[in-house]
Parts: sequence; C-alpha cells; structure tokens
Amino acid sequence: MDQYTVTNQRNWDGRVAPHVVSESYNLAGFRKTRCSLMPLELQELGNVQGKTLLHLQCHFGMDTLSWAERGAQVTGVDLSGKAIRQARQLATELAIEATFIQSDVYAVPEHLDIKFDIVYTSYGVLCWLGDLSQWAQIVADALKPGGLFYIVESHPAGLIFSVGQENELRIDDSYFNVGPQKCESGQSYIETHEQLQATTTYQWSHSLGEIVTSIIDAGLQIQFLHEFPFAAYQQLPTMEMDEEGWWRLPSNEERIPFLFSLLARKPA
Repeated sequence: MDQYTVTNQRNWDGRVAPHVVSESYNLAGFRKTRCSLMPLELQELGNVQGKTLLHLQCHFGMDTLSWAERGAQVTGVDLSGKAIRQARQLATELAIEATFIQSDVYAVPEHLDIKFDIVYTSYGVLCWLGDLSQWAQIVADALKPGGLFYIVESHPAGLIFSVGQENELRIDDSYFNVGPQKCESGQSYIETHEQLQATTTYQWSHSLGEIVTSIIDAGLQIQFLHEFPFAAYQQLPTMEMDEEGWWRLPSNEERIPFLFSLLARKPA
C-alpha cells in the first residue's frame, strides 16, 4: 500500500470503536431489526435472494449483514483490520453467514478468485480512492456476465458547498479532482464521544463525469443514474432530518443534488 492508503487505514482503524458505540450507527437497533439499509437501495437494487454479493468498503459490516438477511451470499471487504474483526464478531453473534476480507480495494483481485452477481458500495466511499479507472475495472472484473453494480453515494456537486456565518451557502471546494487532499481532524463524520488518535487522512474529489466515464470505460452498461436533493448524513449544519432519515436543507430547499445512485450491468 502507498503512504496515503497506510495513513487512511490507521485513521479508519481508529474510527471503529467510537462508531460501534455511536448513536448514529445504532448497533443496538441493528441487533433487533437486522437491517441498516435505507429504503432507497432496498428499492433500487431489489431482490437479492440467492445472489452472490460483494460489498466493497464495508466498514464493520452492518450493511453487508443486512443484505445477507435478505438472502444474499455476501462477502464484505474493508481496508481496516479492526473493522473486519468487528464485522466477523457481529456475524458470529447474530448467526448470519458472511465472509469478510481485509483488503485495500485495489488489492481485491489478489484475495478473490470468484465472480459475483452483484457488486455493491455506498455512502462516502469514492473520496478514499485516487484512481477511479482502476476501481471501476476491478468492479467489472468481479462481476459475472450479466451481473449488476450498484452504488449510492454523496453527489460531488453537493460536496463543494459550506455554510457561511449567516447560513448562506457558499462554494468552498473544487468540483474537480485536486487530490490527494491532506485533511487533519480529530473527529469522524458522525458525533462520537472521543477524539480520534490518528487525525490525518488523504482524500480525493471526483466529478460525476469522471465517475460515470470510469464505469463506462470498464465495459459496464449504465441502467440508470438518479440524483436526489437530500444527503445520507448531516452534510451541512443547517440540514434537518426528515421522517425517512434523510438530511435536507431547511424548508425543503431542493436546489442542490446531495446524493446519487447508479446501476450498471456487465454485458452477458
């Protein structure tokens, strides 16, 4: 792994323990419902019964196990060894059959020699990847002919905004890739009760054009691309949670896309 990946791995290892006990991840609720998925991906990806599913960047496995509860044969992959250990522990505790592998996304072909019906990834994954062309090719190579790739992710247009002193929206970041950007923060993207010990991360921004083109160049056929005026987390401090758990600008101010979803198929 390169220095950026090693640094990010250290940071993600430090996030596991506070995330496991956080209200945002609500592990206690997951133990009861066995579902951490949002209605959006459940509806758009549909029936996974009997399908083999590869979940890239799975963190500590709640979404992976949620798909398993819906009948998929799941394999979760994550960079963090601590996250994978937690995922395996959770699968054992809940008696849910799943395979978890510690790996950098770019090293996935070294660990897997099988093909999948579905490759899935979601919510805050692409900013950790410097080379989307290689990523998309790995996704395509992991699919069976006719297999599906599904991603639901923060919209790159929404990521360039911040909120000013009078709650006005302003553009703070570039829409185009200027990475790797070195970030220093002792906090995670959710509220936790402790500071992270490893505060440095490296991240990349990717335009929607770059994302879509990388998938097309890898040989996948896009079935749909949807854009939404809400976010999966409180992306801006003025956002408010709606009744479905999405975060929106005040007064349903639907001017900016904060989320997108995409489904692509590998030709048969």
